[in-house]
Amino acid sequence: MTDFPGAPSGPSTGPRLRVLAAMSGGVDSAVAAARAAEAGHEVTGVHLALSSNPQSFRTGARGCCTLEDSRDARRAADVIGIPFYVWDLAERFREDVIDDFVAEYAAGRTPNPCLRCNEKIKFAALLDKALALGFDAVCTGHYARVVELPGGGRELHRAADQAKDQSYVLGVLDAEQLAHSLFPLGDTTKELIREEAERRGLAVAKKPDSHDICFIADGDTQAFLAGHLGTATGDIVDADGTKLGEHDGAYGFTIGQRKGLRIGRPAADGKPRYVLDISPVTNTVTVGPAEGLDVLGLTAIRPRWCGPAPVGAGRYTAQLRAHGEEVPVTAEPVGEELLVRLDRPVRGIAPGQAVVLYDGTRVVGSATISATERRPVGAETV
Repeated sequence: MTDFPGAPSGPSTGPRLRVLAAMSGGVDSAVAAARAAEAGHEVTGVHLALSSNPQSFRTGARGCCTLEDSRDARRAADVIGIPFYVWDLAERFREDVIDDFVAEYAAGRTPNPCLRCNEKIKFAALLDKALALGFDAVCTGHYARVVELPGGGRELHRAADQAKDQSYVLGVLDAEQLAHSLFPLGDTTKELIREEAERRGLAVAKKPDSHDICFIADGDTQAFLAGHLGTATGDIVDADGTKLGEHDGAYGFTIGQRKGLRIGRPAADGKPRYVLDISPVTNTVTVGPAEGLDVLGLTAIRPRWCGPAPVGAGRYTAQLRAHGEEVPVTAEPVGEELLVRLDRPVRGIAPGQAVVLYDGTRVVGSATISATERRPVGAETV
């Protein structure tokens, strides 16, 4: 059997497997499916229909779930020579991703819908259905590596291409899900993937990457939320409660935001102000100086571990945003919570975001930030 280039160890090697390849319509998932097929596996392609009204994810949108994407995925499957299906997961996607997204913003938190989609759709609904139909694994075009351990078990690691690494949004996978996951692109680069797609005759070789939230076709998150939550005029205040302006809905702001605050007068010190807090109860947005965003520690809930759960406090690095840098931390699971202490302050961390712990390149697990501990404004920096 010929293994695909740069393949991680695990189910991609050894016996022939029945593999369900999730094909978004982009170059990465197309090449991942092609590599799995070339490795000798029995591969079936599937595109997920995630909208009850496909026209709402219109052609030309900048996400990853448009009508155009579905057609691109089908054409790629034809070139690879594998069966192809479209599965309707629109209702599940609406409940687990879109409704969750709206509810989180309404509660003053900042969710990551791509991470939630991986958790609830691609590696829960999709994987569950695949296993029920007799498939052995789900294959995706994520940039991450799976490492097979000598004594059994598997680990999730960062991709070789750090610029494209997507292990942060895969930190929600548990050990059982990881055991049935294939990421054939983990040891290569985006540039090489595009070259390979061209050699394979895949029309998506030069297709631009998706960047926006797939269910917000025009990229206007604030307008999308206003359509679901309506307008609700409230106050923009500074830290002592002085009113500085008004807004049309607290959900339209995120922690750390600087632009679009519509504050009439400048701060006394002449420095820019940032969103420090969002209170859905009082419909108030609090702004202040940049140092008010410094986070020293955090509490996270709903931890999910890629392997055995850690016991006691340990030293790790943490990634706190999808494209954020790693920060050295001390983290300890306590009951259903994860307590994290940062070695140095990090600005603009918001409840609702994910904290993903790493041990070197290995993904330990993730949790959803529920509260942050800030440095008091005016406190000296160490």
